[in-house]
Amino acid sequence: MRQKAHGGNLVWAAALAGCPPDAIVDFSASISPLGPPNSVMAAIISQFGNVKHYPDPDYRELKLSLGRFHKLPLDWILPGNGSAELLTLVGRELAHLAATMLITPAFGDYYRTLAAYNAKVLEFPLNLGIRDWALGKISSSFPLSTNCGLLLNNPHNPTGKLFLRDDILPYLEDFALVVVDEAFMDFLPPDEEQSLIGFVQEYKNLVILRSLTKFYSLPGLRLGYAIAHPERLAKWQSWRDPWPVNILAAAAAIAALQDTEFQQISWKWLPEARNQLFQGLLELPGLRPLEGAVNYLLVESQQSTSELQTKLLQQHQIFIRDCLSFKELGDHFFRIAVRSESDNQRLLTALKSVIQLSVWGLGEISDMSEMGE
Repeated sequence: MRQKAHGGNLVWAAALAGCPPDAIVDFSASISPLGPPNSVMAAIISQFGNVKHYPDPDYRELKLSLGRFHKLPLDWILPGNGSAELLTLVGRELAHLAATMLITPAFGDYYRTLAAYNAKVLEFPLNLGIRDWALGKISSSFPLSTNCGLLLNNPHNPTGKLFLRDDILPYLEDFALVVVDEAFMDFLPPDEEQSLIGFVQEYKNLVILRSLTKFYSLPGLRLGYAIAHPERLAKWQSWRDPWPVNILAAAAAIAALQDTEFQQISWKWLPEARNQLFQGLLELPGLRPLEGAVNYLLVESQQSTSELQTKLLQQHQIFIRDCLSFKELGDHFFRIAVRSESDNQRLLTALKSVIQLSVWGLGEISDMSEMGE
């Protein structure tokens, strides 16, 4: 069985570790360990009896809830079956332009959706070795930008870098279409986030993608939404299946958006937990974590991270995300989610053990002694 490009493939990880999937401590998928909220689970249970009915094809109640949350009219919002479905619609849109620019390293699904429609891709690499993360003048590097699209995520995946909205806004004048994937923006409290949702009614060429599955720990339900001009969203609606969001997911979303207590707890928990993990990684030889703004950290490693991933699974039942699907990173970077204090400490202890064995060559000696028993 081959590992997929995404994190969170517990079936693959468990097969490699030789244990049940629920025995794996999963750092590979950037999902909050605090959820799902009780309010969301209660909402899902309350709708069990309604699964015998089709969902409302207009998703009016869900759109009303999202509209209140973002202070937007209903026709500016399009719920979807996770951000993956919405990205497919984005790819079809971008394929009509001369080219699409990606900030790299880029989320692998961007390449998938652009390749599906034979869209031309131009890449603009970030410099991972500097602290000044300003985007720079991307459009000046590519004179075709006035007939090009720009697809980027903010916060950036896999680095966790948060771009300032003022650094992105100028590109709305330069590019025919700007798509900002804000899948992790809700991990930042309102006074720190850099969302462009407040500008979407000013710029017809701006599309915002959001996910409700990561912050609220609901990846199995598949729920995201797009925010854009009503004409664009109406066109997308005509391209797709009539019921992309199931009744349980819609109920979960409505409850999640109303759970302000869970939101406050999450915003208070994350900075301390992330710093604990970051400082612990700094103390381990051969590792260089990059500072991030959300619930995951990108780590540079002097040793092969695919080998490190295998050893952590087989020896400690811990699953980290290799970065082989990010071609600029290859086999010397890995990404990890921020989890509970006890899980974070378990990872740090396991990493220390695996790194020490690798440095002293004891891994091979141990394997040989076990074979001789």
